[in-house]
Amino acid sequence: MKRKIIVFDTTLRDGEQVPGAKLNLHQKIEIAQQLKRLNVDIIEAGFPASSAGDFQAVQEIARSVGNSVSITALARAVKSDIDAVYESIKLAQNPLIHIVLGTSNIHVEKKFSRSKEAVLQMGVDAVKYAKTLLPQVQYSTEDASRSDFEYLWKTIEAVVKAGATMINVPDTVGYAVPEEFGELIRKINERLKNLDDRVILSVHCHNDLGLATANTLSAIKNGAEKVECTINGLGERAGNASLEEVVMGLKVRESHFNAFTDINTTELHRTSRLVSHLTGLDVQVNKAITGENAFAHSSGIHQDGLLKDKQVYEIMSPEEVGADSMELILTARSGRHAFKNTVARMGFDTSDAEDFEQLFAKFLALADAKKEVYDHDVFYLVTNHRTVEQSSKQLYELESFQVVSNDQNPTAAVKLNKGSESMKGSAVGDGPIDALYSAIKTLVGLDIQLKDYKINSLSRGMEAVGRVNIRIEHQGKIYSGRAMDTDIIKASANAFLNGINGILLDLVKDEK
Repeated sequence: MKRKIIVFDTTLRDGEQVPGAKLNLHQKIEIAQQLKRLNVDIIEAGFPASSAGDFQAVQEIARSVGNSVSITALARAVKSDIDAVYESIKLAQNPLIHIVLGTSNIHVEKKFSRSKEAVLQMGVDAVKYAKTLLPQVQYSTEDASRSDFEYLWKTIEAVVKAGATMINVPDTVGYAVPEEFGELIRKINERLKNLDDRVILSVHCHNDLGLATANTLSAIKNGAEKVECTINGLGERAGNASLEEVVMGLKVRESHFNAFTDINTTELHRTSRLVSHLTGLDVQVNKAITGENAFAHSSGIHQDGLLKDKQVYEIMSPEEVGADSMELILTARSGRHAFKNTVARMGFDTSDAEDFEQLFAKFLALADAKKEVYDHDVFYLVTNHRTVEQSSKQLYELESFQVVSNDQNPTAAVKLNKGSESMKGSAVGDGPIDALYSAIKTLVGLDIQLKDYKINSLSRGMEAVGRVNIRIEHQGKIYSGRAMDTDIIKASANAFLNGINGILLDLVKDEK
């Protein structure tokens, strides 16, 4: 009998811990909505005790998607963290409290500076308290792969008796190798089933040695019933086990693992692109399953074999993961119906007539500039349109600009709007972007330092849409700004303004 594997997505918690991947409230909700379409079983929405903003984001996610997806959030083994999790997720239909506490000698001795018995008691007390709030409690034995097995088991046994309904075994620093990790899970699984066969055994693997997916699959083979993953493998340091790789590994080799998930695999590609766009973190072109070249074949021998039979060189079809083998190319003459069909095919809602007309107008402007519009272009057009801040009246908007580039005195003139207020300014810089950013800085009156600037082409052709990702610093905090346009100078200006608007939203929140 095939086993159902529970998929726990932690993109919005562990994935967001990547430097530069900070998401705002609206972006988190958009990713949560897409995870719902992907049909994950559990969404870890954040770490609510870390900030008021994270608490609000977890709460809003519980409200918006918690009717059909189990929602959890992370807590350390302290009462205030557990309270924050409970208050933020309690509106969800099936909320789950997730507690984490280290079990390895290095964590116990160096991180907590307590005895093993004292740390174990912390965990037991935390679970007992969490159980007074909700029936479902997961306990993560941080750094389990480097822990003394008997102490690890003693901890698991104690927290299960205290009421934990899920035990998560993390390879926190990506130290394990598949055979070793599989054996660890097998031993824990045997003892856990004898202790209480209702408790779910879970794994959470990191990718420091490039083995996160392999370790996760080995754990499934040895009895794990639940996997913790992230989209595109995002996460601390080298990242986490990639959800799309684990899911497709089980699907393609279902007879080997004798297991399955309820993931809607046709949403994998779309989810990957959305997370990449909103975090500003690109997917490597040769990334398994969702990389741009994952289904590309350049070798003449490979192409010949594929033309005769796709199975010669493809173990799965691009359509299985939502990557179209052939795109419908749109132009300004394609009309509303063709454009609406493309937008709907990507999973976006088109029922709001007024919103769709605004979107269609932007498409026509893009089509006039670019002539041929590909799926990549439509995807980024829609996501950019849908993630505009609701409080735009408080924020800066680019009305017009002029940049003159030369080897003497590059200059820029800019006109900005902020609600009903309009302002103009100009500046000279070391180059066109420096001049542009200097003019904007003068107008907004904030002390900002540019820390990182990156340009990517998002589609094909001479008039491809370009994406600019920047990181700026204000009062010791780092903010990200992203924007897209066929005009890379305009995209640069809007990315800078998006970063500045992030600062303004923080300042407004601090005032409140």
